[in-house]
Amino acid sequence: MRFPRKQSINQSEDFLRIRKTGQAKVGRFVIVSTLADPTLTSIRAAFVTSKRAAKKAHDRNYIRRRLRACLQAHAESFTDPKRYLVTIARPGAAEASFGDLEADWLTQCKRLKLFP
Repeated sequence: MRFPRKQSINQSEDFLRIRKTGQAKVGRFVIVSTLADPTLTSIRAAFVTSKRAAKKAHDRNYIRRRLRACLQAHAESFTDPKRYLVTIARPGAAEASFGDLEADWLTQCKRLKLFP
């Protein structure tokens, strides 16, 4: 399923603001960054997979699909959906099982207090 365009982050200024003023937690397979913004109507998300995470484009797309599935499955449980969320894949994410990747993503989100 395609991630809705109006829920994606596509402005470089937003990425810089999230990077400078937001919070980030580092896990084994992902880095999750977040920034609350009361002007948003819903969550805005981005998924970054570099060539360091996976050499082949097929694997990078596979990682992004899995991370989108994690967000779509758990987004309604967020305490405050008015926020930016950036997930960066780390090396080894392509070899990880979906369960391990989802568990790591959930752990970092809980560390950022995104869930009650």
